[in-house]
Amino acid sequence: MDKPGLLVVGVLPDWDLEALGRRFTLHLLYEAPDRAAFLAQQGPSVRAIATKGELGADAAMMDACPNAKIIACYGVGVDAIDLAAARARGIAVTNTPDVLTEEVADMAFALLLAAARAIPEGDAYVRSGAWARQGPMRLTTRVWGKRMGIVGLGRIGRAIARRAEGFGMAIAYSGRTRKDVPYAFHPSPAALAPEVDILVVSAAGGAATAGLVDRAAIEALTPGAIFVNVSRGSVVDEAALIAALQSGRIAAAGLDVFRNEPAIDPVFATFPNVVLSPHQASGTVETRKDMGRLMLANLEAHFDGRPLPTPVP
Repeated sequence: MDKPGLLVVGVLPDWDLEALGRRFTLHLLYEAPDRAAFLAQQGPSVRAIATKGELGADAAMMDACPNAKIIACYGVGVDAIDLAAARARGIAVTNTPDVLTEEVADMAFALLLAAARAIPEGDAYVRSGAWARQGPMRLTTRVWGKRMGIVGLGRIGRAIARRAEGFGMAIAYSGRTRKDVPYAFHPSPAALAPEVDILVVSAAGGAATAGLVDRAAIEALTPGAIFVNVSRGSVVDEAALIAALQSGRIAAAGLDVFRNEPAIDPVFATFPNVVLSPHQASGTVETRKDMGRLMLANLEAHFDGRPLPTPVP
């Protein structure tokens, strides 16, 4: 029996391609020198699309694959998938929640600690011999006991809060709705910002949250605040963030996501007090294997006629 065609939009680890290849005929879009020609030729044989959160799938891709009835996203964020177009065409969409929650929360704290304690600077200070030549490095700032604000208290936001509790922090949050949690609620990032020393952004991406952390929120931060973003670059007014870094209102930042990534604004590389990460918050072997298994489970459930493990509403 012929295996159903699966369009693979972005590069996946070899272990995932091997597993997918046992059930599907793989059409690797990312290897095509001419994507439009590739889709025109292979699209009709495609019955499913495997994509990544940052790559998504637009209406044109769906139209080029008229027999595809499921889009499986390797990641939580589906803001780059045209969900309205998928619904209109009767295409199911799935993602991989939960399996990367703790990993992203770990990265939020890794970036926070690296920024506050100037860990990259300290590493360079030792490697360059400056420690031996010049003596102790400059002092940094503590993390434990500070006031943390979390923008978006979903799965990842709650995991970040659990870690903050371990650091003895006072926790507050902003979101669309008040949660049943023992943390102070603020209706907007701008209302939250002046009440915290550390602002961590973990809101979902997409049109609904574009510019959510706006200039008003960034300018309302306590001078000397630390800023961390592990959500999407689109959630933050990047021009306002850069201005706050230039003025010193934000004393340090840890950033895993950016607008226009990977071709980010080069000014970020000029800030010695900013720790940069290449959208790698879920980037561990263990989590990526879990993501791949869940993506495959969704695809197999679709073709076996079983309920999808993690459908996107």
